[in-house]
Amino acid sequence: MNMQAFGSADATAAGYKVDVSRGERVARVSSEWFSRPDDQRFLSLDELARSVRQRSDRSRTRVVETASIQVEASRNDPERLLLMFPGSDAPVAPTHWSFGQLAAQATAPAAYLRQLPAPLAAINLQYGLSSSRSEHIKTLETVDDTDGRTQLRAVTGPDYGRIFDHELVEAVQRIAGNGTGDTRWKVPGVLDWSTGIYNPHVDISRDTTTLYASDRDVFLFLVDDLNPIEAGRLPDGSPDLFFRGFYCWNSEVSARTLGIASFYLRAVCQNRNLWGVEDFQEISIRHSKYAANRFAHEAAPALLNFANSSAQPFINGIRQARERIVARSDEDRSQFLKARGFSRSESARIIETVLAEEGRPPESIFDFVQGITALARTKTHQDVRLDLETRAKRLLDRVH
Repeated sequence: MNMQAFGSADATAAGYKVDVSRGERVARVSSEWFSRPDDQRFLSLDELARSVRQRSDRSRTRVVETASIQVEASRNDPERLLLMFPGSDAPVAPTHWSFGQLAAQATAPAAYLRQLPAPLAAINLQYGLSSSRSEHIKTLETVDDTDGRTQLRAVTGPDYGRIFDHELVEAVQRIAGNGTGDTRWKVPGVLDWSTGIYNPHVDISRDTTTLYASDRDVFLFLVDDLNPIEAGRLPDGSPDLFFRGFYCWNSEVSARTLGIASFYLRAVCQNRNLWGVEDFQEISIRHSKYAANRFAHEAAPALLNFANSSAQPFINGIRQARERIVARSDEDRSQFLKARGFSRSESARIIETVLAEEGRPPESIFDFVQGITALARTKTHQDVRLDLETRAKRLLDRVH
């Protein structure tokens, strides 16, 4: 069986023929794409890095006691609530996010307080902060670059291990440059559903970019889609092509963990769904006390290793899965799936799917994995879909 990685010289203006009926569909990037307004979309890593770095440069942290915080509001401005920290000359204004965090410290319902006029909300919040057990909190305060006012962006525990958004973006820049094609890693192209052709040559715009940042987080998705990897052949004899990809995320205000996901995929559509995904790997780091050390010694090196690693282990794994015959009769197929917890109806659908796509019933580990992931794509409930995809991955891992 011919297994090889093509160089960029093999890229054509028309793109690459891919088979997205195989593998998993991953919707994480698509959900980010749908939810991001224009001011959270960036056209290059340089632009994104500059934005989050400047924000970090205007920020400071400190540890204060909750009982020492003074909550202020004016009857003349019923929408504005301010906070005074000990030793400060000027008040800070909480963001929507940090107000919720501070309300949680005061054991007060943030959703209810937001409905009240600021003076009344201030009285309730002050009472909660003063009457609850006094705790130390760590703040993240940022000076607004437009009006010079200071915003309170985050309220966390004193041992919160903050990893700034710019640290993740700059780690990505070390392997991906500007993210626009100056290295092998770039914003992805688009799948043409009418032809099944994946075109990596797509202009980066606010609509196509996959580089995002808000006042709460960053999210980046890049692919190496000018260097397709052939891992076997399709039933019609054409190559089964893959591309390497990864996405990563972080929140310096404790809205989410830091994480990196790496994988091989066959295409990305206009809605930024990932199609034909195989060998999905993910690591995440909570912002605990030693999070910064874990990022430096685990996450950043893992990203670098994936970017520079050979695709040969993945190719060999696919080849071995294709060659590993586990069922030669209908009884073998039924028993194989039953032993792995699939019901009779699920087994029938898996076998029927492979028969329809391959023109023959499943025989190899790879055949069964493709059938299981195809079944997963039909499930509307995420938990059920993820369970099936996990079982398929475990099956494929057996031959790696």
